[in-house]
Amino acid sequence: MNIDASQFNRRRFLGGAVAGFGFLSSAGAAAPARRVSKMRFGLATYQWGRDWDIPTLIANCTRAKALGVEPRTSAKHAHGIELEMGDAARREVKKRFADSPVTLVGLACGERFDSPDPAKLKESIENAKAFMKLSQDVGGRGVRVFVNDFHKEVPEEKTIEQAARALDEVGRYAAGLGQIVRLENHGSAGRLITLRKILDRVKQPNVRIKLNCDVRDNEGGAFAQNFALVKDRLDDTLHFHELSDAKFPFQLQTDLLADMGWNGWWLGELSSTPPDRVQALIEQRELWEKLIARSLARA
Repeated sequence: MNIDASQFNRRRFLGGAVAGFGFLSSAGAAAPARRVSKMRFGLATYQWGRDWDIPTLIANCTRAKALGVEPRTSAKHAHGIELEMGDAARREVKKRFADSPVTLVGLACGERFDSPDPAKLKESIENAKAFMKLSQDVGGRGVRVFVNDFHKEVPEEKTIEQAARALDEVGRYAAGLGQIVRLENHGSAGRLITLRKILDRVKQPNVRIKLNCDVRDNEGGAFAQNFALVKDRLDDTLHFHELSDAKFPFQLQTDLLADMGWNGWWLGELSSTPPDRVQALIEQRELWEKLIARSLARA
């Protein structure tokens, strides 16, 4: 299945329609629109899920009502979703998630497209393609990648052009598999203003921006302005960190996403060390639900 711009636009329209349409009263007059949200809560296995095998991951996320999962790859995590998996193992992973309440939304690989070394860049591009195939095989919809950094000896414009070419190549391959290239807002070359410059040079519409709740994008209170630069190219997943951290404007981000009818997954990329990670994930979900409720309660 190819992913094209019309499909993404249709998803946004449908999401916005759910948030914005009211119902007719018995007298035939339009009642005030009731704001709703279809945003969803899940887990990226970065730290809190690193030692959970697949049955444990599914069980713990089901208990916490974190019903979307993005497994980390190439990190020796216990769930073991890696390129080396054979066809039978890939089918088994897909079946386990399909038979559960938990959605495998995609994979988080660490491939990056900033290296000044042409051989390393080519290796990253080919690995990213392989992860796209792995994601398709296990039932995911896309793969997280990075630009990630600027290098002192390389002009920033050159890194931007190089990343755009790499993303276009990976995007063409991924589109043939029905996959999304999820370019994460991460690293010194990952500011939203930079990602906008990169995507202005990317032709493939399935290359999307994955928000990472990066406090740098709120410098000078400019988060809403930076968000507006990329809102038309947002992915259907984002990463959040501990929601109790007041440094990032989580409520503002929630409001902006709700206003545009975004219905994607908030995936916790959490690195604190609570004694009970499942209970801590429940507490994160409860904080997230309060964000959503406050957003919907606005006049």
